[in-house]
Amino acid sequence: MARKSSLIAMVLLGMAFASPAFAKIRIFACEPEWAALAREVGGNRVEAFSATHKQQDPHHIRAKPSLIASMRHADLLFCSGAGLEVGWLPILLRQAAPADLQPGQPGHFMAADYVSVLEKPAIVDRSLGDIHPEGNPHVHLDARNIVPLAQELSRRLAIVDPPNAQVYAEQTDAFVRRWSHKLAGWEARAAKLEGMPLIVHHKSWAYLVHWLGLKQVATLEPRPGIQPTPGHLNELLKISRTQPVKAILRTPYDPSEASGWLSSKTGIPAITLPYTVEKGAATGALQALFEETIALLEKANKADHAGQ
Repeated sequence: MARKSSLIAMVLLGMAFASPAFAKIRIFACEPEWAALAREVGGNRVEAFSATHKQQDPHHIRAKPSLIASMRHADLLFCSGAGLEVGWLPILLRQAAPADLQPGQPGHFMAADYVSVLEKPAIVDRSLGDIHPEGNPHVHLDARNIVPLAQELSRRLAIVDPPNAQVYAEQTDAFVRRWSHKLAGWEARAAKLEGMPLIVHHKSWAYLVHWLGLKQVATLEPRPGIQPTPGHLNELLKISRTQPVKAILRTPYDPSEASGWLSSKTGIPAITLPYTVEKGAATGALQALFEETIALLEKANKADHAGQ
């Protein structure tokens, strides 16, 4: 009889661990930074998948079958929004997203809806280049935005997974305390970077420039999304010889030819800032992203450029 009771207990225990209450919440993140934030807030109770990686331009990816399959099984969608994923996310939503992940539902979370968005255009005209009517979508590069987004993510997770709402709240509070401490340190270091003149490849760095008080002198792209032309590069050459530009910035996915050419002509260092984290990055990766970014800017700001 004791053996039978023990067997029943084991079966019940197995059923308990197989129940939905113990299943991880599956988060479909459009970009690696949001998957990383989800791991900070959700801990071991979430499984975060990123649709893109750091070598990939999030504007332009294919809605391939593997993404459709991941979307179909997701419990929560977390993306930048503001039109960044307009070329591919609507296809996934239409073909695969559950009802709870559709716009207006708790499982549909767009970061740009919860922070102040920069560069909202007064006029939307395709002749102006690849502009976003909703504003600049690269909101994660202002480190101050991470706190309200973590808090909103915690609220969404509590709706999707009510039994663990307190766990998410406690983990978020701990993350916000750590982040606020780091943020104070970054901003103290950034005081020495204020006004640092830069040329950037694309408007990817608008939030970083705004947060740190840097000075964007020009862009390699004559218009957003339009690759540099010889004429435009020659204009930048003139600008860089009359202004003390400290660095030329690009993301890991921007072409390197234009920044390399301008650097070779002027002596201004062409720097690849990390922009985002590795796909599947562990907790702490977001902090490391900003640590590396500020360290690279500090190094460029101190350097003397012989070509200028």
